[in-house]
Amino acid sequence: MKVFDSEEIRNVAVVGHGDTGKTSLVSALLFSSGAINRLGKVDDGNTVTDYDEEEIERKVTISTGLAHCEHKKTKINLLDTPGYGAFLLDAKGPLLASEAALVVVDAASGVEVQTETVWGFADEFGIPKAIFINKIDRERASFNRSLDSLQKTFGRGVTAVQLPIGKEKDFKGFVDLIKNKAFVYEMDGSGKFSEEDIPADMADDVSTRREELVEMVAESDDKLLEKFFEEGTLSDEELVAGLKKSFRKGDLNPVFAGAALPNCGAHQLLDYLVDLFPNPLERPPLKVVEGKEERDFQPTRDKPTSAMVFKTLADPFAGHISMIKVFSGTLKAESSVKNLSKDHDERLASVQIAQGKQYESVPEVHAGDICVVTKLKETTTGDTLGDKNFKGTFKKVEYPEPAISFAIEPKSRGDEDKIGNAVARIIEEDPSVSFRRDEETGDFLLSGTGQIHVEVVVNKLKKKYGVEVLLKTPKVPYRETITAEADVQGRHKKQTGGHGQFGDCYIKMRPRERDAGFKFTDSIFGGSIPRQFIPAVEKGVVESAARGYLAGYPVVDFEVEVYDGSYHSVDSSEMAFKIAANIAFKKAMEQARPVLLEPIMNVEIYVPEDSAGDVMGDLNSRRGRIQGMDVKGTSQVIKAQVPLAEMLTYAPALTSMTGGRGSFHMEQAHYDIVPHNIAEKIIAE
Repeated sequence: MKVFDSEEIRNVAVVGHGDTGKTSLVSALLFSSGAINRLGKVDDGNTVTDYDEEEIERKVTISTGLAHCEHKKTKINLLDTPGYGAFLLDAKGPLLASEAALVVVDAASGVEVQTETVWGFADEFGIPKAIFINKIDRERASFNRSLDSLQKTFGRGVTAVQLPIGKEKDFKGFVDLIKNKAFVYEMDGSGKFSEEDIPADMADDVSTRREELVEMVAESDDKLLEKFFEEGTLSDEELVAGLKKSFRKGDLNPVFAGAALPNCGAHQLLDYLVDLFPNPLERPPLKVVEGKEERDFQPTRDKPTSAMVFKTLADPFAGHISMIKVFSGTLKAESSVKNLSKDHDERLASVQIAQGKQYESVPEVHAGDICVVTKLKETTTGDTLGDKNFKGTFKKVEYPEPAISFAIEPKSRGDEDKIGNAVARIIEEDPSVSFRRDEETGDFLLSGTGQIHVEVVVNKLKKKYGVEVLLKTPKVPYRETITAEADVQGRHKKQTGGHGQFGDCYIKMRPRERDAGFKFTDSIFGGSIPRQFIPAVEKGVVESAARGYLAGYPVVDFEVEVYDGSYHSVDSSEMAFKIAANIAFKKAMEQARPVLLEPIMNVEIYVPEDSAGDVMGDLNSRRGRIQGMDVKGTSQVIKAQVPLAEMLTYAPALTSMTGGRGSFHMEQAHYDIVPHNIAEKIIAE
């Protein structure tokens, strides 16, 4: 395998909404470049980048696949990312590792929910975006309608570079506005095409669209604009140079046309990936963090070597597989590098290039290339590797908190010990998963971006690691407290043969402010209860409070004062006074008007403007209190306080209300009294 220099490399993240044909497009690009000898199909389960059992079964990309091809003596690394909402966060790392995004859009659907999300991810990393309108051969497909929806959503910088010839089942190729040529395909998957003159019935449309393109390119450069005003047009060379410049600045988003399944358009797209897309040294600077300072870092072929792990795969047999983007210097096989994030030395036994699940060893990779390294001991996703002379670490990709949690329990006793290790391996692969034990309810909580996401994790646990678990809705950590004072006696007397048991205490119980906790006061005078038995009274109250009174939840925010009692010189003991305190506690709870408390969450919900009314109405029905609204980009941010019990099933409801365009996160605010009618149901259960 040839080792490529930085200028001979293009890294392209193929992104977009689910089911737009990203994996099929990658397959067509690989086939048209000669990297593979058969055009893989998602329906046949034989594509290069969707090779996981779960992906083949569900026919969707769950985890980013990495492949490469060579075209015009240039290596093109293709990162095939997920498009379904549940797995979409996996696209963030690959976008950071790429110099440009190729956004795939379905010609029948136009801009969809996740089209906007991945566009936002690309903006976050400052990389340029081109668009491929796919599936023009489908029923109800319309290139013009899709182009309109792209321009409405992302602005007039979205400009056609190709126009389709025919539509739906009559689609057979496209006109290239820069080359002023028609490319007519055989539409049989072979990728064969002929170069022809522009069809007469398209001449006017082609002329108008080309003028629009020339105008957009001229606008992004003062010299070109001057030339355009003087002569009314630009030469082909000026057009190409200007397009390249305005695309990389982010002023212009070129739109290509095609159909991946019958392999129409891949060959010309490969040309543009080489000629138009930036090489790794031309990308916008990255952020490097050193101590508390952040600085810009421009990728360079010079040393010191620096690289970042942008994705980890956990294989039960091969162990850790790290996908690495080299940002400066050279990464060599059989060498040592430093994990600068963890201050740990790592040995690189080999450096490999990935073609889906097939790996090929190379002696080294240069700045800008992407490689795969196996069995790194301490290194995980987001870590910076490099020479010890490289200062700082690359800023990690930020993932939002998981949106939904399920309690999991092992199907068999033997799996209990295995769960933790298996989930830890999955989290290495997918940082948007989290796993923890709820100290109060004792539940093991598995959290993810949505129900399908959690179900996929559960399937992976079974298939990859042989661990079977059951999913359950997690318990709400309710509390109990009191709202009135009580004054009671707790007396325990038991006479048996020999020593009896005797303990007697008088206590006053009072409510305290919320979150004030428990307080115990000893007001005994004159030795009515000997000193050594006072701690037993406190212990009896504390243990009783932990077991709860109304519904078995801990009693909080109250104080107990022990002020009198009596004892027996022979029959009194710590145990007797503990039991007496327990009796006193129960009596006091009867008088002190106990209530149930529930956790209230601070919730922030990001929704499109047209869904805000529905979402607020739904929050009201969930006993939510709206705290305010903000605007962030194209989203409305609704802030509310909502009981946790009402948020356990919120993720699928929000998806339904917003067509998948909404997201939310929450954190605990405080505890509040549960309304009487709801408390009765909880107590009954």
